[in-house]
Amino acid sequence: MALYKILYNPKSNNKQGKTGAQAVETLIKGNEYEYIDWLSITDRKTFFDALDADEKVILCGGDGTLNHFINDVDTDALKNEIFLYPTGTGNDFVKSIGKNAGELIPINEYLRGLPIVTVNGNDYRFINGVGFGIDGYCCEVGDELKKKSDKPVNYTSIAIKGLLFHYKPVNAVVTVDGKTERFKKVWLAPTMYGTCYGGGMFPTPDQKRGQGSVSTMVYYGTGKIKALTVFPSIFKGEHVQHTEMVRILNGKHVKVRFDSPTALQIDGETITGVTEYSVRFQ
Repeated sequence: MALYKILYNPKSNNKQGKTGAQAVETLIKGNEYEYIDWLSITDRKTFFDALDADEKVILCGGDGTLNHFINDVDTDALKNEIFLYPTGTGNDFVKSIGKNAGELIPINEYLRGLPIVTVNGNDYRFINGVGFGIDGYCCEVGDELKKKSDKPVNYTSIAIKGLLFHYKPVNAVVTVDGKTERFKKVWLAPTMYGTCYGGGMFPTPDQKRGQGSVSTMVYYGTGKIKALTVFPSIFKGEHVQHTEMVRILNGKHVKVRFDSPTALQIDGETITGVTEYSVRFQ
């Protein structure tokens, strides 16, 4: 009989993390289990080192919870089986690997060899993507709305209003594997390890997880009306057909520099006032 440690994030899914986690009980009937508040574990390395090899861990949450997990734990050295039970709102990681909410998903293979993004001198691993531009702006505005209300945030609405009124495009210098290109009027410049982010956007639809490289999409060179008109096609990955305003660059080392401070997001976690980021594999 397996013993499961069910780690839940109480802030996940609009602060319904534990309620969502309890649904996993139907998938582990006949086994012993213990609920643990992930945020209450102050020394996460010690926690995992102390687990018996046959104990299994179920991580309940969304993309943000996964991001905290991969940055707080040495996921390359994990000896226990790790499962994800998706309880987030976007669940982009789950979509990118062809799974669905409601499943118990083994994820050890996806936690190894992750890319690292450096922002303001700090290193972070990421499992989906790094957003820079209007996507970072959307996360920044969404975070402010969450502080004021428990209502779900409509990021699509924020993006549309940002494109029309609030977000100002910037100039960017993008270097991929030593080759540098310059772009004007950049609206988006995300770097992706997975396929999708932002609740189902596919900025780099041909990016393959685990191939040892990332893809950077530059959405640039157009006014706000055309930027807004083409923007919905990102949700199907069809924006890449607009080669006059979309470039996809694939490589192992990426550096993106903006000429004006802009919010950036890493797997949905926001960092404000950023002028550049770089991505590499360890």
